[in-house]
Amino acid sequence: MKRIVLGLLAATALAFPALAADVKPAIIYDLGGKFDKSFNEAAFHGAEKFKSETGIAYRDFEIQNDAQREQALRKFAEDGNNPIVMAGFSWAATLEKVAPDFPDTKFTIIDMVVDKPNVRSVVFKDNEGSYIVGMLAAMASKSKKVGFIGGMDIPLIRKFGCGYVGGAKAAGATEVFYNMTGDTPAAWNDPTKGGEIAKSQISQGADVVYAAAGGTGVGVLQAAADAGKLGIGVDSNQNGLQPGKILTSMMKRVDVAVYNAFMDTKDDKFTPGFNNLGLKEGGVDYAMDENNKDLVTEEMKAAVEKAKADIAAGKIEVHDYMSDNACPY
Repeated sequence: MKRIVLGLLAATALAFPALAADVKPAIIYDLGGKFDKSFNEAAFHGAEKFKSETGIAYRDFEIQNDAQREQALRKFAEDGNNPIVMAGFSWAATLEKVAPDFPDTKFTIIDMVVDKPNVRSVVFKDNEGSYIVGMLAAMASKSKKVGFIGGMDIPLIRKFGCGYVGGAKAAGATEVFYNMTGDTPAAWNDPTKGGEIAKSQISQGADVVYAAAGGTGVGVLQAAADAGKLGIGVDSNQNGLQPGKILTSMMKRVDVAVYNAFMDTKDDKFTPGFNNLGLKEGGVDYAMDENNKDLVTEEMKAAVEKAKADIAAGKIEVHDYMSDNACPY
């Protein structure tokens, strides 16, 4: 009998690590799709990194309209997927409704806060990263006039815009043109309209244009390149979309948020709660690679690296439209 009990205990002990590693991760993208070259694609890359490192497959889904949100989330949870990551603030209302029905499922939402005991909320200090690329824009600009084009007109995107205005003006810009693409979700995936707005800003003298607009930004970057001006990408490293014509990209590490959610669950280290990631935490940054190395001088890099350190140390206050209710720059 003693040998049987010991054998059962040993078998049970061996089972625990296997259970911790027995994850069935899933990710559901926001409107615009996983190959939007921006936010959703960054999330996709995080899932792919997890898969390549662990050999664990994941499920994913691209919604086509808002009506699919609850159905998709419930389906994944009912199928036993765990964790489930939702890319985008628009998932908040659905998650608020669904999460309590699946208390043993670990959920992660990116770009919004949902206060539930089984939810990790990951948001970013987009204003800090945008401040840095705003500085680069002003330093690269010959006219000292630069532009910002947002996607859907919401507080989150105003947060990008406000940071960009602050950085550009701190580095010598005399004027910052500021436009949103629209006030519906269609604003995330309208490259034609994005290109038209970019052309309008360029006609007014802007020679560097920053797009924080999801798939719409592809049209902005194309229009800037066609006009012989510089674009600035967002979320993913978009420098390669127009090599030599994109000054930099404001990197928002959505990929890291997805990867961490998957990996932490696999390692039985998942914690719910609120994560707010800025320059200090490595959540945002500017992109440098072979595509833009000739556009950013050593002097420019030195200036923004100093600013990054000062922001992280609290020596520079980067205003946040969402909390200030107005951009004070």
